[in-house]
Amino acid sequence: MSSASAALPRPGRTRAFLRLVMIEHSVFALPFAYIASLTAMYEWDRNIHWGRLLLVTVCMVGLRTFAMAVNRIIDREIDARNPRTAHRELVTGAMSVRHAWTGALIALVVFLAAAALLNPLCLALAPVAVVPMVVYPYGKRFTDFPQAILGLAQAMGPIGGWLAVSGTWSWDAVVLGLAVGVWIGGFDLIYACQDVDADRAIGVRSVPARFGVPAAIWGARACHTVTTALFAWYAVTTHAGPFFWLGLLIVAGAFVYEHSIVRPHDLSRLNRAFFSVNGFIGIALFACALLDLLVRGLTV
Repeated sequence: MSSASAALPRPGRTRAFLRLVMIEHSVFALPFAYIASLTAMYEWDRNIHWGRLLLVTVCMVGLRTFAMAVNRIIDREIDARNPRTAHRELVTGAMSVRHAWTGALIALVVFLAAAALLNPLCLALAPVAVVPMVVYPYGKRFTDFPQAILGLAQAMGPIGGWLAVSGTWSWDAVVLGLAVGVWIGGFDLIYACQDVDADRAIGVRSVPARFGVPAAIWGARACHTVTTALFAWYAVTTHAGPFFWLGLLIVAGAFVYEHSIVRPHDLSRLNRAFFSVNGFIGIALFACALLDLLVRGLTV
């Protein structure tokens, strides 16, 4: 067997790697990159360019896969000391660090290759998108606000989706990116609440660990209020129609529901809020945004 083929993960390792990076969670970020890309296509020539949309998908999944793998690698010693995360593949030995790095680097190469196929600006700015992905896992070691770094990393998706189509900077995309970043940073505040005791024992820094669960929950509520306002700002600046506004009402309702089932002294339904509600938010707004663009003249 050649050294090159030996370096590639075997099928079992591939499955372990996909579990490691939780590949199914790409649903949280992809819809917003699609909204930005399709809006840019509408403003460009009102046609859906499927090749570019495919490359956007490859970029998003590639970068997110790299980010998750690096996160797991850097945090493996912390994960081993937290009962909730002690089952992760790098802790149990289901995947070696070497093979996790192999998967991460393959994902990074795929991301850079797709960015290069899109346009020169996407390739030039690709390293800018990579930096916060690497910094984020270290954030919990030097700041009580690592969610701010996560939000910055996630804001790159819509901005990159717009750049992929237009090849030029767009402040509309920045507004959408900020909305996504504040949204994801907000629900990560909620998610971090379940680890507050372990984080304090280990020395991991976070808003819940430093300020308490009630402060984190109220911070998440503030974030999601700002998110709704930013989505509305994006709708105004892009002259969105009634279907987008309908989607925004659905999102606002989902936020209200999310915060009604997660309370400072009752985190029993946290996973429902994190996985089900937030997955629904992305899909619902994308569906309404797509319908709005089609009604306004976007051609399939």
